[in-house]
Amino acid sequence: MDDSPPPGPVRIAGLQTSGTPGDVAANLAELERAARRAAERGAQLLVTPELFVTGYDIGAQEVARLARQDLLAPVRRIAADTGLAIVLGAPEADGEAVYNSAFFVDDTGEVTGRYRKTHLFGELDRRTFAPGHDLVHVVEHRGLRIALLICYDVEFGEAVRAAARAGAHLVAVPTAQMEPFAFVAEHVIRTRAWENQVYVAYVNHDGVEGGTTYVGRSSIVAPSGDVLDSVVHGDHLLVADVDPAVVADAQRRNPYLTDLRSDLYARHAEQFPHTP
Repeated sequence: MDDSPPPGPVRIAGLQTSGTPGDVAANLAELERAARRAAERGAQLLVTPELFVTGYDIGAQEVARLARQDLLAPVRRIAADTGLAIVLGAPEADGEAVYNSAFFVDDTGEVTGRYRKTHLFGELDRRTFAPGHDLVHVVEHRGLRIALLICYDVEFGEAVRAAARAGAHLVAVPTAQMEPFAFVAEHVIRTRAWENQVYVAYVNHDGVEGGTTYVGRSSIVAPSGDVLDSVVHGDHLLVADVDPAVVADAQRRNPYLTDLRSDLYARHAEQFPHTP
């Protein structure tokens, strides 16, 4: 029996920003400023939007070109210099394929996690990226277990449920949510946190990029569904404390994960495969 005390709270931050589409140097400079501000506020982890370092709606060829630069080395330096872990949204080239990825860079500058977006949204994603094949990826930082998902992934209940069943305390979601889907940010994110009793950090772009108008509306939500910090529009640094003990208590009191009849769901999926 493990009698060690549970890990304490971890303060996290999320950077909602319009960024500078297609300008890696400008985005890295913004990241460094945000990391220093987050560290000054006591944060130990900073989450950026989806494809933050390059921009999202900047054209498939430009994304592919920028993906072949070394985008991680300067981020590793920022993390080490500030003593702050970073969840970075960035494109990733692997051979001929380009992935929409989220990287976990720890507070020493080591890359300890990588997740490739599995659910691609519309032609904007599909003409640019190959899909990832791992439903969930969990890393641990300061006793906090963090699952990485990207934007559209969180709209699939199965993905967040898989993260919770894998032991995540926090689901970090770099996001590029656009009009007319503000209702996802306003309603679905709180539901995902509540139905799994996990924290969700949903960190979005703002402003306009290419033909895309972003909805902003980033938030950090508790397992109770309560919003701990949020913003509608504008560049903003969200900050909240995430406590593994709160997750454990919430999952004891609301035992969706232990009461889940996964055997029935698996059987149903075999009997009734979806064929649109």
